[in-house]
Amino acid sequence: MKRQIAPARAEARHAAPLGALTSLFAAAVLALAASTMAARSAETVTSHAFSYFGTPKYGADFAHLDYVNPDAPKGGEIALWAMGTFDSFNPYSRKGVSGWGASINIERLMTSTADEIGTSYCLICETLEYPEDHGWVTFTLRPEAAFADGSPVTAEDVVFTHELFMEQGLPSYREGVSRIIEKIEALDARTVKFTFVEDSTKRDRIGQAGATPVMSKAWFEENGARLDESRLEMALGTGAYMLDSYEVNQRIVYRRNPDYWATDLPIMKGRNNFGSIRVEYFADSDAAFEAFKAGAYTFRIENSSKQWATGYDFDAAKNGEVVTAELPDGQQASGQAFVFNLRREKFQDIRVREAISRMFNFEWSNDTLFYGLYARVNGFATNSYNEATGLPSPEELAILEPLADILPEGVLTEEVVMPPVSGARQLDRAQLRAASALLAEAGWEVGEDGLRRNAAGEVLSVEFLEYSPSFDRVIQPFVANLKSLGVDAKLNRVDTAQYIERSRSFDFDIMTDHLSIGYEAGSGLEQAFGSREAEYSLFNPAGIAHPAVDAIIKVAANAESRDEMVAGMKALDRTLRALKFVVPQWFKDKHTVAYYDMFEHPGTIPPYDLGYLDFWWFNEEKHAALKASGALR
Repeated sequence: MKRQIAPARAEARHAAPLGALTSLFAAAVLALAASTMAARSAETVTSHAFSYFGTPKYGADFAHLDYVNPDAPKGGEIALWAMGTFDSFNPYSRKGVSGWGASINIERLMTSTADEIGTSYCLICETLEYPEDHGWVTFTLRPEAAFADGSPVTAEDVVFTHELFMEQGLPSYREGVSRIIEKIEALDARTVKFTFVEDSTKRDRIGQAGATPVMSKAWFEENGARLDESRLEMALGTGAYMLDSYEVNQRIVYRRNPDYWATDLPIMKGRNNFGSIRVEYFADSDAAFEAFKAGAYTFRIENSSKQWATGYDFDAAKNGEVVTAELPDGQQASGQAFVFNLRREKFQDIRVREAISRMFNFEWSNDTLFYGLYARVNGFATNSYNEATGLPSPEELAILEPLADILPEGVLTEEVVMPPVSGARQLDRAQLRAASALLAEAGWEVGEDGLRRNAAGEVLSVEFLEYSPSFDRVIQPFVANLKSLGVDAKLNRVDTAQYIERSRSFDFDIMTDHLSIGYEAGSGLEQAFGSREAEYSLFNPAGIAHPAVDAIIKVAANAESRDEMVAGMKALDRTLRALKFVVPQWFKDKHTVAYYDMFEHPGTIPPYDLGYLDFWWFNEEKHAALKASGALR
């Protein structure tokens, strides 16, 4: 990162001519000015990008991102699918169900790239300036930055949006940000300053400020809109796409703003290429797949292993009109898992959680249901450098040993917890015996009716909350195995609106969610796994609250080197896995996609994003050929 002298902000003073001063005093004045500027140069950094560790990959003079086609044509339509319903275009409220892509028009002060971890680049801002201690940061906004209606983005818009989120945003967001950002102020029309809480984690500060979304103050005031309401209007943002049309619960169309302000910026060249994005809604995944085969929409990320293995034998796929491709995915696994709601008393006992976990037979599921396409998720950092393995390293022990009295059993002395391994039959008898012993030890005995009850006579019941029919074939065998254990288990599949409401209010026993620790330690870890926000954080569905986890998060977040941070993240992964509050599911290290042969992408897909709505583009000639053949309507 290039260190520069910060630009002077002082206005010219009306003063006596220099010739009226003595030469000695004049020399002193000049020496003081030079000293001040030199000190300022040493104490502040002005840059186009920010990385806490290391140097940003792209310098200030880069022409475009390495993985894009800077000459990609603009235009054409890509059509996707979504399941369920929607009744709002406000993604920041708990009220209503927001439509797919409801935040597509909102940009942030800074943005990230798909080939780099831990670096943010100026987008709405032109430069940022900050001191060595990261006590504050100022962003100078680009003079060309504009909202979709052409009005300029000002520092007041940034201040307004931040304060709006702090007043009306989700409680977990307000709580997390208030621990980092102390105040925000507009210094002038194009300069906004964030001052940080003194005892906040240093590495969180600038990243959190740069992640501030920006919306139009004038739009909110003119429309009397609130952030905590459900509404069918999108707030005015700066993004490349705007809402074009919609039919509630049927489709949404976004169109590219032809006057998008950032089209020619190096960070945006070769991106946002489609003229429009159409989203078709379906009640279930089977209906959606049949619609894809008929050409009702044109791009599909295939998440069903059964569909991928057996469904793409229709004519358009056989003759090449539909492309099926497996593209590399270098991302950390999402941590997909069945999540226990620890707010339920019955799940407070780790033996109960472990017993239930043993009844999910991944090996049988992968062979019988998934056609062997998946690997097991091991924990919270699978497929990344933050994944814990084997016994703790010396670096991990340095973090864990001071916490010995509060760590889960075995963290210091045993190899990292791995998911149980079952045999080829759906019901593994060895796992059944082990689970039965755990429940008996925990006080859940089998009665004459075959059901397990505690000393108070309460039946051990477990409800799996789900909304996707495609998960029935996965959960039902799990339910059957639990019934063999004496657990009163059932699958309750509800509609999307009910699912969202119940999950947001923590009204569930077990549901599927994605819990990963990510690549870099920060405030997001507290929201997902920290005690202070466990009661209300929507990012902490399990309600996990453990003093050792809190302490390790703090160590990782305050690390002064990447190696120290990685050791902290491995220690965190190791400790979370030992608490056994999830039943890990599955992942694959490739994207399985199907699309009508009119979309193109660069030869190399970056490791951290498939980018189909980012840097892919439309081929008009191929589209015309598909229309002529009758493959598309």
